[in-house]
Amino acid sequence: MKKTLYCIAAALSVSAMPVWSAPSDIRIVLEEELDLMEPCMATRSNIGRVVLQNINETLAEYDVRDGGELVPRLAESWEQKEDGSWRFKLRQGVTFSDGTTFDARDVKHSFDRAMSSEISCETPRYFGGIKVEATVVDDATIDFSADPVQPILPLLLSLVTIVPEETAIEFTRDPVGTGPYELTEWSPGQRIVLTRRDGYWGEQPEVTSATYLFRGDASVRAAMVASNEADIAPSISELDATNEETDFAYLNSETLYLRLDASVAPVSDKRVREAMNIAIDREAFVGTVLPSGVELATALVPPTTAGWNPDVKVWPYDPERAKELLAEAKADGVPVDETILLMARTGNFPQVTEVAEALTQMFNDVGLNVDLRFVEVAEHEEYYSKPYPTSQGPYMLMAMHDNNKGDPVFTMFFKYASEGRQSGISDPKADQMIADASAATGEERAQKWSDAIAYLHDEVIPDILMYHMVSYSRVSPKLDFTPTIATNGQLQLAQIGLK
Repeated sequence: MKKTLYCIAAALSVSAMPVWSAPSDIRIVLEEELDLMEPCMATRSNIGRVVLQNINETLAEYDVRDGGELVPRLAESWEQKEDGSWRFKLRQGVTFSDGTTFDARDVKHSFDRAMSSEISCETPRYFGGIKVEATVVDDATIDFSADPVQPILPLLLSLVTIVPEETAIEFTRDPVGTGPYELTEWSPGQRIVLTRRDGYWGEQPEVTSATYLFRGDASVRAAMVASNEADIAPSISELDATNEETDFAYLNSETLYLRLDASVAPVSDKRVREAMNIAIDREAFVGTVLPSGVELATALVPPTTAGWNPDVKVWPYDPERAKELLAEAKADGVPVDETILLMARTGNFPQVTEVAEALTQMFNDVGLNVDLRFVEVAEHEEYYSKPYPTSQGPYMLMAMHDNNKGDPVFTMFFKYASEGRQSGISDPKADQMIADASAATGEERAQKWSDAIAYLHDEVIPDILMYHMVSYSRVSPKLDFTPTIATNGQLQLAQIGLK
């Protein structure tokens, strides 16, 4: 076995000799460093993979492993009352990693903190247009009321990570949670270590500690697992996924797109936005710089989502028509020659550099004036959420949006409503459609979301939708772990077994 590993390492030009780690201590190599360790930011994939359900837990968890269902976590049960509010019965005998006892006051504080305007948490993006109030009934009971009434409020609350009542309303660097692990080391730019803690309320996981390492090159990440320098690389490239024993392909819940700001010329002209969409040869990327399994997107939610509309068609590749649209806009005084910045996130996904460079060339080939700039995750976030910088001029942002919850409510308001924190449009009809769908149930809800998806794609053209992404991972043969659609946004150590 050691000889086999040595040969693999040599073939991949890895100079270090294999060094076997303790069987219950694992190393995970990620493509992006963490700029924050804040629990209320765990909906961001690079943070969620470390924090979510490892350090900080939620009331309920959307479990994708068996077809997708909402299962209890810190709440043992919940029910909707006659007035439309929801009552949650909390798990008792739970403690935080600092030894304090978990109760309903911690839940209320966690929700109020996450929604506070004094801290820039991700959570409010998903509750846009909804007023929610938490009321403590007793230590083990809490009510949530929503206006308008929300039929899927328990699912929405599965995004709220729980912290102690004493947690300040400011970003923390030392998260305290009820999860099975606690943060024991964070050396920015080098590594993060989580250690299994005593006193966890649930079953003790097999993994005793996890060290997170960061390498921007996908081939390096794959080689590290092959040479036993790491045990899991959640994201490697298709070209490196050559070992049937260790490499897994899976449809993740990320959708690649370019966010546009329709308030700034020339992008404010609908003809320009259409020209940008049809300037792209989407098929050319598939099986070349992107995996052959990616799917062309017509919505910012994956096809597994309720209300996904199969009748919406992908924008065709038509560079000549794109030139005509730009000429029409220019004749009407639209400054189509204005420089538009394309901003991409370093290490966002394998081959991101090649994709961004090809897109830049395609835009410029039809007469646009596009410059490309790569930024790290912290700077990318400054341009991703409101208030948007006003000094930059027109720009578009390459990003990936993760929705693995099965409902468009986790996407539509904050990406497309006028008040949405990552919306580039202001369209009253879209606002009303989103509000109506959010309050509906059953088949009516799915139909309203389907109509909203079609209207946005065909009539508003708010962005440039690219692909529903496929991921490849490499997992050490020592481990019993298979990636799922949720792996890109969370990596629960308790779900990793040892062979």
